[in-house]
Amino acid sequence: MKIIILGNGGHSKVIQDIISSLKNHKIIAILDEKYECEKSENGIIHAPFSSIKNLMGNDVRTVIAIGDNSTRKKIVSKLKLRDEQYISIIHPSAIISESATIGNGTVVMPKSVINADAKIGSHCIINTGSIVEHDNMIGDYSHVSPNSTLTGYVTLCEGVHIGASVTLIPGIRVGEWSVIGAGSTVIQNIPSYSKAVGSPTRIINHNFEMKLL
Repeated sequence: MKIIILGNGGHSKVIQDIISSLKNHKIIAILDEKYECEKSENGIIHAPFSSIKNLMGNDVRTVIAIGDNSTRKKIVSKLKLRDEQYISIIHPSAIISESATIGNGTVVMPKSVINADAKIGSHCIINTGSIVEHDNMIGDYSHVSPNSTLTGYVTLCEGVHIGASVTLIPGIRVGEWSVIGAGSTVIQNIPSYSKAVGSPTRIINHNFEMKLL
């Protein structure tokens, strides 16, 4: 499979490494707005996002390698590609239940675990060493940061960011575009557009302005 990567920052470096470890996958282009024109480096095209129109084909897929959740959604809305033109990238060391589902454009990092009947949306990041337990529902554009644990029946709505080493007890619901600070323990539902921190968590900001809006 030929792959176009959108974004060339730190998060992209990790995704490039994962793709390089996969058989039958080849990076043909890395697109980023920092490039003013097309150039080739080691056989890979580096160019602005606008070049995607000339690079997409029936045997080409793309992945958005940008860590910010709202930016990924903006890019998807702007490009207007079909869902099947995005590819999910899964590191070989990840453990994925056969009954789990993973949406297009989602990236699953090394040593992460996705257990039975978990449903992961599109354009999500399941980061290094994170655990998504059984029957979780993870909304589109969400990010589960390294070493976080989502116990059973957790729901993350669209755009949620779970910080590093966070634990959510069973049955918790985190509303859309909310942020949970690193190291927190979540024992109560979190409303949409909120920031919460601590063990147990306390909400420190309601209805904060998102870059997406």
